Amino acid sequence: MDTLEQFVEKFSNAVDFQDAVELTGDTDLKALPEWDSLAALGVIIMFDMEYDKVVTGADLVKCKYLRDVYQLIG
Repeated sequence: MDTLEQFVEKFSNAVDFQDAVELTGDTDLKALPEWDSLAALGVIIMFDMEYDKVVTGADLVKCKYLRDVYQLIG
C-alpha cells in the first residue's frame, strides 16, 4: 500500500491543479480551488487504475480531508 505521501502525489496528478498547491493529509478538500466534479472523476479513475478499487462520487462526498480519501484505499 502507498504511503500517504505517495498517495498525495498521485492525487495531485489526478486532479491536475493549474497552480502548485501544497497538499497534506490535513488538507481540507473544500479549500482546494479545483476540487469539483471533474477533479473527483480524475480521483475515481486514479483509484481504478492505481489501486484496482471502485470509489464513487458518494464516497468522495463523505471525505472532508485528503487523509479521508487516502483511507478509501483500505
